[in-house]
This record gives sequence, C-alpha cells and structure tokens, in this order.
Amino acid sequence: MPQAKPVRKAVLPVAGLGTRFLPATKAVPKEMLTVVDKPVVQYAVEEAQEAGIEEFIFVTGRGKETIENHFDHAYELEDTLADRNKTAELRALLAELPNAGNTCFTRQQKPLGLGHAVWCARKFVGDEPFAVLLPDDLMIGTPGAMKQMIAAYHDVGGGVIIAAEDRPREETKRYGVIAPGAVKGNAVEVKGVVEKPDPAKAPSTLCIIGRYILQPEVFAELGRGERGAGGEIQLTDSMAKLIGRMPFHAVRTKCDRYDCGDKLGFLQANIGVGLSRPDIAPALRKIIERLL
Repeated sequence: MPQAKPVRKAVLPVAGLGTRFLPATKAVPKEMLTVVDKPVVQYAVEEAQEAGIEEFIFVTGRGKETIENHFDHAYELEDTLADRNKTAELRALLAELPNAGNTCFTRQQKPLGLGHAVWCARKFVGDEPFAVLLPDDLMIGTPGAMKQMIAAYHDVGGGVIIAAEDRPREETKRYGVIAPGAVKGNAVEVKGVVEKPDPAKAPSTLCIIGRYILQPEVFAELGRGERGAGGEIQLTDSMAKLIGRMPFHAVRTKCDRYDCGDKLGFLQANIGVGLSRPDIAPALRKIIERLL
C-alpha cells in the first residue's frame, strides 16, 4: 500500500450569516459565540492542531474581522495580564495562537454553498491533501475527531475520509447520506453519497458530519459550479465524483458531537462541555438540579 501524503492544511469555512442566532449574531460572528469560555471556532482549530495540522485557511465573509483578530496577538491585553501576574490567563491566551505565518484569510464573496466556500481556498491549499472542519459541529473527545480521522486515512492508504454518524432515518433529509460498503476498523468504505435524500430513499442512516479529509482533485469538480440541493454548490456532490478514483471511507469517530448551528444544540454543548470541566462541573450540576 503506498504511503499517503501528510495532511498539513485545514480549511475552515466561516462565512455563514448565523441568521438562526439573531440578534446575537448581528455584530458578532456565530463562530465567535462561546461554549463555556472559548468560541466554537477555537475548538475546531485546537482539534486540528492536536492532529498535527500546521496551516489554517479561513474562508470568511463580510463582518468576520473578529475571527481574524481572535487569532492574532492582543498586545495591550497581554501586557495587562503580565503586569497583573495573571500568568495562567496569559498562557491560555497565547496557547490558542497558530504560529506566525500559518494562518490566512480569504473571502467567499457570494453565499453559494459549502462547496463554493471550499473552492475559494484552492489557491492556498495547492496540490496536496487537506482537512475541512465546520466549526458548527463541535466534536469533543480524546483523541479528537480529526486525529482519529488522520489515523484512519493512513491506515487505508489515503484518499478521502469523511466523518459520519448514524442518525434517525427521518433526519437523513438534512444530511449527505452514505451508501456503505466493507468495514475496516472504524472506517466504512463509501460506495456512494446522496445529498439530503428523501428519507424513504436514503441508502442508509449513516450521515456525513462536519469533518473531511480531501484530495486536491476535488477542486476541479467544484470548479464546474454545478448546483445541487437548495440551488447551492454542494461539497457532497463533488466528493461523490471521486468515488472509484481513489480510496473513499467514512469514519465513525468516538466523539460527542454538538450541533452549534442550532439553538438547542448550542445550549446542549454548553451544558455537556461544562459538565466535563472539573473546575465548574460540581456547581453546574447543582444549578441544573435546582432548575429542574
């Protein structure tokens, strides 16, 4: 089996308007809404860093400058923390920063879909495999979802790896759905993919969630600009055209997933992550019990 090329770059599509969270997202990007004490986009970056990814390409839109500022030095704040001997807070602030020169920001000028957002990163990705992380899907686990996926990527010889989980059949109309094949460890061979099918016609209940390892060949397919479900350029449709041309597998990660693009999912994420934190879990548990 040939050795797979390393995955060094990650694309983070963060151009969405966050209309489901208005008015909170009128002036604050939805990716900067916090789960406990970190914005959701920071969780995605830290997950990628744990997996060995070195470079980060943010596909943004108008009004998303706060994300760029978050992953930069805040010299006045850093000096203030140092002067007040708040070393733990300063250390946490600096730990979130990627290395200098390892982030770039490009704009998706029109909201044409996830596939179009990924295509906008093509010049920065170049001719190498890359990861895509959707911050709305908060994945909590040890090791993280992307690290598990990269391990599977090398185990099966590269190609395309997508994260997936089983969902109730009635929910398949909201996801890309996999036609599964042979199983190897935690990786399932992908025979086909259908975007947002009628539940009665869905090939399985194994649904794609917001983590991908892709090959640069996907850009040629995305560049055709073909519209799919919802009239948008769907990433799923272009990925499906790579089936048969390279290894293609889905991974059921051993992580808890929270849909932070949904109000209830966002609240669940705050509770779930809060209860996993030894520093606040006991008090939070008492609060929940009292409210119930």
